[in-house]
Order: sequence, then structure tokens, then C-alpha cells
Amino acid sequence: MSFSTLRGGLLALTIVCCAVAAQAEDGHELWLRYRPLDAPLLNSNRAGITALVAAGGSPTLDAARDEIVHGLGGLLGRSVSVTAQIGGDGAIVLGTPASSRIVASLDLPLEQAGAEGYVIRAALAGGHRIIVIAANSDIGVLYGAFGFLRLLQTGQPIDRLDILSVPRLKVRLLDHWDNLDGSVERGYGGASLWRWQMLPGYIDPRYGEYARANASIGINGAVLNNVNSRSDSLTSVYIEKSAALARAFRPYGVKVYLSARFTAPMDIGGLGSADPLDPAVRAWWRDKIEEIYRAIPDFGGFLIKANSEGQPGPQDYGRSHSDGANMYADLLAAHHGIVMYRAFVYDDPGNDPKKDRIGEAYRIIQPFDGKFRDNVLVQEKEGPLDFQPREPFAPLFGAMPNTQMAVEFPVTKEYIGQGADISYTGFLYEEIYRADTYEYGKGSTVARIVEGAYNHPKLTGVAGIANVGNDRNWCGSIFNQANWYAYGRFAWDPESSARAVGEEWVRMTFGNTSTVVGPALDVLMKSYPAMIDYEMPLGLNFLDIDKADTHYGPHPWYDGARRADWGDVYFHRADAEGLGFDRSATGSNAAAQYNSPLKEQFADLAATPEMFLLWFHHVPWDYRTKSGRTMWGELNYRYIQGVAAVEDMQKTWATLKGQIDSERFNAVSQYLIMQHRDAVWFRDACLAYFASFSKRPFLGTYQPKYPLDYYKALPPNAAPE
Repeated sequence: MSFSTLRGGLLALTIVCCAVAAQAEDGHELWLRYRPLDAPLLNSNRAGITALVAAGGSPTLDAARDEIVHGLGGLLGRSVSVTAQIGGDGAIVLGTPASSRIVASLDLPLEQAGAEGYVIRAALAGGHRIIVIAANSDIGVLYGAFGFLRLLQTGQPIDRLDILSVPRLKVRLLDHWDNLDGSVERGYGGASLWRWQMLPGYIDPRYGEYARANASIGINGAVLNNVNSRSDSLTSVYIEKSAALARAFRPYGVKVYLSARFTAPMDIGGLGSADPLDPAVRAWWRDKIEEIYRAIPDFGGFLIKANSEGQPGPQDYGRSHSDGANMYADLLAAHHGIVMYRAFVYDDPGNDPKKDRIGEAYRIIQPFDGKFRDNVLVQEKEGPLDFQPREPFAPLFGAMPNTQMAVEFPVTKEYIGQGADISYTGFLYEEIYRADTYEYGKGSTVARIVEGAYNHPKLTGVAGIANVGNDRNWCGSIFNQANWYAYGRFAWDPESSARAVGEEWVRMTFGNTSTVVGPALDVLMKSYPAMIDYEMPLGLNFLDIDKADTHYGPHPWYDGARRADWGDVYFHRADAEGLGFDRSATGSNAAAQYNSPLKEQFADLAATPEMFLLWFHHVPWDYRTKSGRTMWGELNYRYIQGVAAVEDMQKTWATLKGQIDSERFNAVSQYLIMQHRDAVWFRDACLAYFASFSKRPFLGTYQPKYPLDYYKALPPNAAPE
């Protein structure tokens, strides 16, 4: 039974929940599996939970109440009564000071909780021992309910709880690259979840389930349509459809946002221009925004991709990016709406050897620091290129002291294994957030910058490119769910730990038994480092672009794109001398966009961290790395090590046979077979290709399975036999 079906039955005062029989699972429940806790975890503190004291009064408070009853019924294996007052020890009290007399009577630090934070505390009320889950707002209560259930699911002690949890970022979005025809750009979890042709008449129960999953990890907004947007999404017909989705999301605190095409006034408005300073254009956008707010009173705002990869924008009219962003911002401000303005912009390098694509966003956007309105977030990708497996942080994060910056992360794995290869992006989030920009001296990390620790902005935020589709398990691979989960947990607290968050997900997804947690966590932890080694080690990037634009499998020889920087050879620059892109003063000098001491470190071959060696330097094949191996030998070693790590993942996962349900076990086993195939493919194709330049022997006894011509002849999306 789905939760949306179950929810109606939870409105009774007493719910009888039976222990769930062991059965195959398909992953649909995500991490919200409320299975009976093992006997060691059912200690007296948990067994003593007897009742829930919770007042309704709003759809959000109802959802919080129902979630606690549903969760406790599953975890404890017995019914929990909903009552109006405390009748003894062991009650859970849920509410705000406005909705609960008991919460109002307790001395709780709610002044520190803000608009969305919550308090969970073991307390005394009327002489009875209780656990209180309290917040200033209904949505804070719901977040607290999920937070408490997470403690139970992961086996944490609850007898002395004293938790204050507050989100560090205000705007925590999932950007869906969903198209109106039901396809999803770079989507690997099935077709679009939004059934546009059925809206607004039919509301799929999965819309509420989706919003519930987001609320469980603190995500509070969803951009419904692709950044490569069509103006049709702003027509009255589609506004009505978006309003229906907003109604389904609203109880869970998830606001709707839309990507807006810059030329919509021309495409659907009949105007002859989209100039942001043209009064007629501004009037058209004003009327359109008012129409949206009439249908969606809590509409979040617009996501804008402008003058990027062929999309129209203000530069087409001789206007600046701040002119474009501020037009929307001025018109949205009256409705408390915001603008997420993407900094993913770059010009065609042509034949200019000094023009480097990774330096373009800085060059184009940085001059407008301080010129954006205070309801604009400039949304910059986490690295300066394009969601590669590993990049240094984008230098804009250390160069915009007067601008509100939001980081944009991949949750979908366009270049990081796509839908097939397991790779845990929690490591990517941690690495970027912890990177030191030195903008305000040592310790001014990307996390501190986007949290507004130095300039106290009115707006802070983060965006993640969603990996959600209409597959029964939402994300294709079960392990892809970990990336959705980790994105939300890091959005709530950018200074989280990838390992700690990963362990939470493993325990909630597979159970708390040590013989399960250890192996499953080991697979998760090895996945991302392995993928970097077998796909793009030592700072290599963009080895998987092909003429069909699938971004699947290695194609390091590809140089037939319309633009040089849409081909692989532009980025790795292999030749008889060495490998890598020179971004020091003798090359593009992109290293100079970072603050000291980073720009000096990155410009120095000997000082550059080896994980970025080929990102910043064209390195001779015989250059000695820290291991003592030559660069060519180290490249061989990393590729070979990556394949070996996947083999270890396969062996580790095999130990879980019989310990988790067969459906999920078999699905992951098959994904790991594909991952091993892909790892061998990357290793062999890339080393065979680079050997044609290095003219040096492979490491040890290793030899590629096939000659280079075999790999070059493979059609797009066709893996080797």
C-alpha cells in the first residue's frame, strides 16, 4: 500500500499497525522504509513510546502527525494512539507554540530555530517524561518529525535527546531538466514524473510521495521544467498544470519554480523584442508574473539560463546579465519571488589559444559583482567546467563578495556514471563545500561563502539537478537514491560528512544489522573514488563526449564537434610531449582566477595537488609523481586501480546475498556487472589512445583487451563485448 493511500486511514485516533512481513522490495519506499527494528534496538526507551499528542489544524501538521504514527507503527511493530493530552510517561508531543499548549508551556530554544528549524528534546511536562518535537512553523514540525524518525531508523539513542537543527541555506531546490513531451534531459530514472497530458485533471499519487520524500531531507523547492526551456511552459494552460502540482506539494513545504525562456514575450506574447529594458517587454513579464501568482500564490520564482549554449539572453540586446536578472527580480519582488540566475555561460573560443572555457564564467559574470538585486541568487556550477567527476571549485565563489551565490550540484550523473555506474556524489558535495576559497582569508570555504557567513545576505541557496524519474524506484539504480538523499542532507547542512550521511542512508535503506551496514557502506564509499580512477584520473576531464552527444563511454579521440570546446581533445591536449591543459601563466592562465595562495599553488606544477595535475598543467609523460612513478606510469596505475576497486565492490556486495531482499540484491548485482564493463572500457580505450602519443609501454603486464581501432569503431552507446 502506498503512503498516500495509507494516509487517509491515519486520521483515526488509534491506528493498528501490524509487523510487516518479509517481502521483496523494489525500492519505491526510498529511505522511508519503516520496518520493525531489531530486538537490540527495541530497548525500554523505544518500547516505552505509548502515544502521540498532536493537534492538527493544517495539512502540514496533519502530515507530520500521520508520518509519526505511520513511522512508529512500522518501526515498533505496534499501534500508537493519537491523543489530545499527556496521559502518562512515554508520549511524543508534536507542534508549535500556536498549535500546542504543551509546547507553548515548555522552555524551548525556539528563538534559535528560525522559520524552518526544529527542536527535539526529552523533557518533563506535568510530571511526565515526554519527547517533544517543536518548531515555530508547521513545516518545521514536519522536518522535526522526519528528523526524529531518522534517529529511530538509524538506531540512535533517544533517552536524552536535546537537538536543535536549523537549515544553513534558505533555498534548497531540485532542478528538474524535464521537458513538456515527457522526456528528461540527462535523466536516467525513467521518463518525467510529471504527466503533463493528464494535468490538471488527474493528480498522480506519486506527486505527493515525491514531495514527502523531499520534505524528509529538507528540500523546499522544485523547478519543474528544463533550463533549456520552452516558452509554452508559461502559457495559461501550463500554468494551470503547474498550479495542480503546487497544490500536491504544498503540505510538504515544496514550492514550485519554473525555468523561463528569455524570449517568451516574442514566442508567446507577440512582441518584436525581448530586450529587458524595453518597457513593453517588462510590462509583458509583469502581467505574466501576476497571472502565475494568481494561480500559485506561493510560487517560488524563476530559474534563468541566458546566453548559454545557444539559449537567448540579455546579451542578444546589448544588455548585461545583471540587466536581465534584475528585470525578473524587480517584477517578482512584489510577490516575494526570487531569481536563480545561472552563471553557466561561455563564449566560443574560436582559434584563440588563450581563451579557455573554464575561465569564461568568471570573465563574463564577475564584473557584475554587486549589481544584482537582493532577491537574485547567482547560481554557479560547483566547478568551472561542467559537472565532471572531479573539478576544483569554481573560482567565482571566491570572487563575488557583494553577490549572493548559490552552488549548483549534479544529483543526476551525466558525466559521473550516468544511470549505470554506482558513484556516491556525497563525496563531491563534501569536497566542494569544504574547499577553501581564501576570499576572506584561510577558512572561508565554499560552504561558508554560500551560507552567507561573511556578508549576511538576505538570500542563500543551493540547487541540485534532479535524478528523479517515473521508474518505480524513482532513480533507476537503488544506489542512485543515495545521491538524492545526500544532496538534501548537505543542503540542510553544507558542513556535513559524506560518510556519516552515507551511513544514514545505508541504515535507512537496508537495515541496521552490522553484517549488512558494513558491506553496503563499503560499496557506497568505494564507488566515487573508483569511478574517478577508471574514468578521469589525475584531473583529466571530458573524455566521454561523442558525436551523438550521449556522454556515455570513453571517446578521448573525438574532435569533430562544431565548437572546439565541445570535443574531448580540446581538454586533454595529448601530444608527443605529454598530457593535460596548461592553465598556468604559460597557457590560459586560468589558475590566476583563484585567490592567493591557491593561484600560486595551481600555477606551480610541483605544488599542484595530483588530483588536479592534468587540469592545470600539460605534464610530460616522464614527469615523476609523488609515488615515484612517471606520469604515464601513474596514469596506468590509476586506471588499473579503478577497475580493481569495482571488482572489490562486486565481491563485497556478493556477501549480502540472503541478507537483503532478492529483488534489490539482484538489481544492484546487475548494475555492478555493467559498472565493471564500463570501468574496463574506460581503462582500455583511454590507455590505448594515450599510448599512441606517449609511445611508452604499459604498466607491468597490463595490456588493453582490444586495439585502439576497435574502440574508435564502436557506435555511440555501444559498449565493448
